Amino acid sequence: MEISINQSLLTRHPELKIGIIHYTKIVVAESPQMIKGRMQLYQENLFLEMQDSPVTQREGIAEWRQLWKKLGADPNRYRHSAESLMRRISKENYLTPLHSGVDLNNFFSLQYEIPVGLYDVAKLKENIEIALGNEETGYEGLNGRFNSLKNILYSYDAEGAFGSPFVDSKRTSVSEETTEALHILYLRPSLSEERAEELLASAGKMFNQIHGGDYNMALLTNAAPSTTL
Repeated sequence: MEISINQSLLTRHPELKIGIIHYTKIVVAESPQMIKGRMQLYQENLFLEMQDSPVTQREGIAEWRQLWKKLGADPNRYRHSAESLMRRISKENYLTPLHSGVDLNNFFSLQYEIPVGLYDVAKLKENIEIALGNEETGYEGLNGRFNSLKNILYSYDAEGAFGSPFVDSKRTSVSEETTEALHILYLRPSLSEERAEELLASAGKMFNQIHGGDYNMALLTNAAPSTTL
């Protein structure tokens, strides 16, 4: 399976950086109490921080809002997933545990202030490309409704669109039956390649410690726009 960034998208936005982590032989289950406790404490601390500084002033959130505009979408109407999570927490509407895959995915999104998607590889078909959506791009999302992805980054395989930094599709969602998963991290364009690789290594290691199995990573950039799983 090859994963790539659409070349015409990179020509217009060469600053894009996408992190890929591929996990195999994993076990997804109820999150350990340590993760639940850490996530709860992290959210409580974020809530306190955001009483003095609005969500949109946080560096990662602000940078992704700027990229959203640059790509042609309205960040006030279509908020990227990291901002949506932050806004929930700013209202003391804390995230409740679901399972270890989703819980860690949310933790990474909050910690790094970037959109992050986690997908069940068994539900993906053939190669994957990351492109920019048009009027016809969309899918049924995890939010329970059809989501239009015009001027929003999205990932698609042979069956169509399945993921984006806005909201992910139901079709490729991870469950406790998942044994092979794919992380797509929509990194901040301002990150150096060295810092981006450190971030991927840290996320991959933590996910591996909880889920077992094996993993490998790749950083997609203008200079290296594709990788093979």
